[in-house]
Amino acid sequence: MKKTSIVISVLLIFAALISTGCCNKETESRPAKYIFLFIGDGMGLDHITVTESYLSYKQDTLAGARLTFTQFPNMALCYTHSNNRMITCSAAAATAIACGAKTDNERIGTAPDGSKLKSIAYELQEKGYKIGIMTNNPVNHATPAGFYAHNDSRYGYYEISRELAESGFEFFGGSGFYQFKGRKGDLEPVGNYIEEKGYEVCYGPEEFEERSAEAEKVVFIQETGREQDPEYYVSDGEEAEDVKIKEILDMSLEFLGDDEPFFIMCEGGNIDWAGHSNKTMAMVKEVIDFDDAIARAMEFYYEHPDETLIVVTADHETGGVSIGQGEEWRPEFVNWARLEQHWIDSGEKNILDKEENRELNEECLIGWTSFHHTGSPVPLYAIGKGAEKFKGMIDNIDIKGEILGE
Repeated sequence: MKKTSIVISVLLIFAALISTGCCNKETESRPAKYIFLFIGDGMGLDHITVTESYLSYKQDTLAGARLTFTQFPNMALCYTHSNNRMITCSAAAATAIACGAKTDNERIGTAPDGSKLKSIAYELQEKGYKIGIMTNNPVNHATPAGFYAHNDSRYGYYEISRELAESGFEFFGGSGFYQFKGRKGDLEPVGNYIEEKGYEVCYGPEEFEERSAEAEKVVFIQETGREQDPEYYVSDGEEAEDVKIKEILDMSLEFLGDDEPFFIMCEGGNIDWAGHSNKTMAMVKEVIDFDDAIARAMEFYYEHPDETLIVVTADHETGGVSIGQGEEWRPEFVNWARLEQHWIDSGEKNILDKEENRELNEECLIGWTSFHHTGSPVPLYAIGKGAEKFKGMIDNIDIKGEILGE
């Protein structure tokens, strides 16, 4: 009898240990309660290096200044090729990050055979997460669309906007909608359809403050995007009228709250436009604005350090930027003073032709190799619950699974 009791006790202890181990493993694999995914469109490693060089110049030192996210404890490098091209487009890259699957360039949320893919946002929505999708580009542009839409062409903007309305996600923010009234401008304004689906469409911060308090779902649009197609825009001057991406993130945090779990995808979209035009100071300013939004997320992280994951990455690199230009193999410094003064003097919408811009960059020792995307791997930085999984060389299709704890 005594031996039987001992055996039973040992078995119970063993069972308890197994149960505890399983519970711990299940808890560890569960996604964070609060998830921030920041995507710097076109932001390669050297965009970051150039920006930190400028910040060091502002501190009157050669080097050493750091952006918020480069101080995160975990880092990886991501391959970015699409299913059919070594150099991806933003649509295929967004699909890879959001859905964990490669697709062909120009496809949004669909596989090469046309079948629909499920994004991380929809999977988390099914788990009870609130969802926020925001950008300083049009909200139906490729990167945000990769998280809610399914279309064989990234240019089906009107149809993509209607899918936004059908997603049920709680918060959207951006500069406007491409093809607000369809490709030919002869269709019902897409804002009407979005409101029919239960969203409050708010143009500008004042409308957001007035109308969001009682709303269940909100679409925030810049005042400049009111019922019209937004312009392709990169701020080239010291003054800019548009709401910054940090402010849009602030709105989303105010609206979503912290009572329930949430997933936020926040895109710094204008980094890409600056890269396409090889505008060094515009690119630097966009990276800094993007980092300001990440700093805001870090404030939230410090309030919920055990429940929050912040991931910062890019969809691809644009422009092939570098410190160093021409035949000068040992430059003493980048002429930031001239670049900055030119940016300030030239006003909000400075347009240099390509040759003038090339000469300015060359004289200031900043190199660019392309006006398009490149195939370079992009960095990923992470902090918080589950961040330790991001390390080494990974593929962009791995990001979804690591965030979900799969």
